[in-house]
Amino acid sequence: LEADSYPALVATQAYTLASNCVPLISASSSPAVTASSGCCENGRHLQLLQAVDTEYTADSVEWCPLEGCRRVLACGTYQLRASEGEGELEAAAPQTRFGRLYLYSCNENLSACSLAEIQRRDTSAILDMKWCHIPVAGQALLGVVDAGGYIELFQLVGSERGTHALRLAASFALDEQCLALSLDWSTGKTGRASGQPLKIISSDSKGQLHLLKVDEAGPRPQAVTTWQAHSFEAWVAAFDYWQTDIVYSGGDDGLLKGWDTRTPSTPVFTSKRHSVGVCSMQSSPHWDGVLATGSYDEHILLWDTRNMGRPFADVPVQGGLWRLRWHPRRSHLLLAACMHGGFRILDCRQAIEEKQDACTVLLSHTLPSSLVYGADWSWLTPCGLPHAQQPAEDKAEGQLPGPPALGCLAADDGEGGPTLQSGSKGRTSLQPSTEGQPLTPGARLCDSDQCVEAADFDISLFATCSFYDHTLRLWQWEPAVKPGAARLGVCLV
Repeated sequence: LEADSYPALVATQAYTLASNCVPLISASSSPAVTASSGCCENGRHLQLLQAVDTEYTADSVEWCPLEGCRRVLACGTYQLRASEGEGELEAAAPQTRFGRLYLYSCNENLSACSLAEIQRRDTSAILDMKWCHIPVAGQALLGVVDAGGYIELFQLVGSERGTHALRLAASFALDEQCLALSLDWSTGKTGRASGQPLKIISSDSKGQLHLLKVDEAGPRPQAVTTWQAHSFEAWVAAFDYWQTDIVYSGGDDGLLKGWDTRTPSTPVFTSKRHSVGVCSMQSSPHWDGVLATGSYDEHILLWDTRNMGRPFADVPVQGGLWRLRWHPRRSHLLLAACMHGGFRILDCRQAIEEKQDACTVLLSHTLPSSLVYGADWSWLTPCGLPHAQQPAEDKAEGQLPGPPALGCLAADDGEGGPTLQSGSKGRTSLQPSTEGQPLTPGARLCDSDQCVEAADFDISLFATCSFYDHTLRLWQWEPAVKPGAARLGVCLV
């Protein structure tokens, strides 16, 4: 991967991979492998539920946030292939960037939680993708940006097999000879003001930002304005979810900027607090005025957007920050993909509530021989409601289509031994034994907000994906291990 099109080369030149860890999954693993391995630190427990070989290098992973579709996980990949040639001709030959978009479904049985591939699409190399947090034209909508300079919108529809599938709904070219590097929806949190238009902000390799509006009846993206924001690659752009006329951007010039999209000719502010390229950020969907940013300088900064003179928290994490994700339900938790540094989970409660420089790293986990680029929390929550007490499914008109198994469903009875489950295209997924795992018998993953009262918010699911070992991983994390729970594997912190 060349430095002018993607940061992996920059990252590998700047960093040395940790050498004191044992690989969980090798690069030569079979296409779909499930592992059961534990990691314990300060009474906190991390469980690897599954690892899937994505074949190409994986850099983006996103859980669908909409009810009825929360079992769906999308993963994007990026691969670089040099054209064949000899000598000087080979050096001058253009390189092809290609990728693949995967769609997975997570079963509802927490004690045998696994992902099954349900669709794949060969594409141009994928740089970023995001689900819209509201249904559009009655469907869940996934936005994808790629190395061809396109934004593509995919609708999540029900398939003939009773599961989900992505269908291309619209495609929009940003600019010639550029890579589309990031995108964000203006609806990054549940709910929006009445009459608020649906917008997309995207950034590219020329340092430009592109604002689009989406005709929800289509859905069709329409250009609003484009402006030059950075001298080099604009790695990331994001909305302020509470004031959607405001967007933030970070570039390879090391600058963090804020913009009022109504008058984008001049930035609202410019910050040099990050010492090198700014490549990740997210406005908090829970706290009005809180922004998290990350950089190759290996620091996460938390900002009060009413005063961007200086951050109120600065957290070193030993790894360049490519993704930052606030937990969808636990407002103080922040998940960070730290490239060579693996991933971190931070508790930002004290920092946010008291505006103190006091974030606690609850979990620090390094994956050997890989760069963690993608990370995202699942909206699914473990639920202990007996089947008879489960809420009735909403059959209202306009409900999102989905497979028969929606909402809070009883777990299938299992014998606890490994079984083989067929995946798409003849692939298989090995289901792990539940023996010794710190899971509640009969617990299941709830896809409905009606299950909140019976949900166990102490257990969270999230996914990561990484370069070099081209692996998508599904994790279960508990802030505190339950008394008497078994701990498997070795600690890889």
